[in-house]
Amino acid sequence: MENINIIATLFGTLITLLLSIVAYFIKQLHTDFKSMEKDLVEVKTMALIIKTEFKSGNDLLNQKVEYLEKRVQIIELTILKSQDYEK
Repeated sequence: MENINIIATLFGTLITLLLSIVAYFIKQLHTDFKSMEKDLVEVKTMALIIKTEFKSGNDLLNQKVEYLEKRVQIIELTILKSQDYEK
């Protein structure tokens, strides 16, 4: 009877130790997932900022191209008018 109590105590201690180890690793895994989630949010934010910067840069370039096209058109019209007057 005494051997059974010793064996039960030994198994109980072993199971407790193993569960403690499992709990420790689950806690570490949870911490890693939290930090990964934080990093993922940071990456998404940076991607959104970069996308916005590229969009605004693209819009500015398109605006400059339109302005230059209008200037070229005005210059061409001025040249054509001056050539018509010379004839």
